[in-house]
Amino acid sequence: MKKIILLTIFVAIIIALSFYFQKTKEAPKEEQNLKAMIGQMLVVGFRGADLSSNPDIVKDIEDLNLGGVILFDYDLPSKSYPRNITSPQQLIKLTQDLQKTAETPLLIAIDAEGGKVNRLKEKYGFLDIPSAEEMGKESTEYTKAISKILAIELKSLGINTNFAPVVDVNVNPQNPVIGSLSRSFSDSPDKVTDHALSFIEGHQEEGIITAIKHFPGHGSSLSDSHLGLADVTQTYTQEEEIPFKELISSGKVDMVMTAHIINKNIDPDYPATLSEKFLKEILREELGFKGVIVSDDMQMGAIVQNFGFEESIIRAINSGCDLLVFSNNGETYDSEIAQKASDIIYKAVSDGRIPKEAITASAERIRVLKENYLD
Repeated sequence: MKKIILLTIFVAIIIALSFYFQKTKEAPKEEQNLKAMIGQMLVVGFRGADLSSNPDIVKDIEDLNLGGVILFDYDLPSKSYPRNITSPQQLIKLTQDLQKTAETPLLIAIDAEGGKVNRLKEKYGFLDIPSAEEMGKESTEYTKAISKILAIELKSLGINTNFAPVVDVNVNPQNPVIGSLSRSFSDSPDKVTDHALSFIEGHQEEGIITAIKHFPGHGSSLSDSHLGLADVTQTYTQEEEIPFKELISSGKVDMVMTAHIINKNIDPDYPATLSEKFLKEILREELGFKGVIVSDDMQMGAIVQNFGFEESIIRAINSGCDLLVFSNNGETYDSEIAQKASDIIYKAVSDGRIPKEAITASAERIRVLKENYLD
């Protein structure tokens, strides 16, 4: 009888040890998978017109499984040229080398709206693209033709994501960041919608991802969210939501980029990027958007001057952002920005401040987007 009892105990111990060691093996794999999903949620800016001049971005892509990068021609922290772009030939080599480094295909993103906001300038050998305001004065067929020309150029350069078109309604022509820079198609929400749809179609037909911006509408602001928090509580009009609503209804929107604007009538405490009311309740539930929500640059003045780095990252994800953009092209440059952001998110998931389900859902939306567009 004693032998049977001892044998039973021994077998139980073996089973328990086997279970323990199996769990121990699974733990690093789960951790690795989580970190890989977190990496896919990050789009990061970096210095260098070639990868040999900046090994940090190579390390981030390889170690963190970065979701994407964003390219600029001008380096704002040092107030100097070049940043990532000097010529078409150089840019092709850079984008090819970036993709070769990545295990998961990268979103290689740029702001190529046309007019004053276009990192691919004519002086570097790129096409001269008219502004949204100029396109808006012409037919929608013209806008689509220009969009296709731009998209073909982007594709030839290895750029697969354009953070455009702007669908902000030109409510305030003196707006320092929209109207005064000719970034809006029109002061008519219907015109904005029609031209934006043509712009999106032109890009999509050439396999380029687009992002409509800046939700819920930056057109009425009196200040620049690059410099500080833009309060539209007294200026925002409901017509500014129309282009977002109509374009989302069309089923052709790949991504929606958030605005760092605060409207205290909707959320008295947080700008749209950090607001569940704007992103979950309005954008997801009311407007029915099921695609990728991408933040505007998380290092803009509106965010860094009013919210902590850690707080803003956690709140953006919990509010509904799938992709977080860190341009690394504001007042300062931080070569460790991607690692810092990844660590913050991982720790927040580990201690329950961010539900793991939020990471899984975002990673899946990003995966589907990439699967639809990238090889």
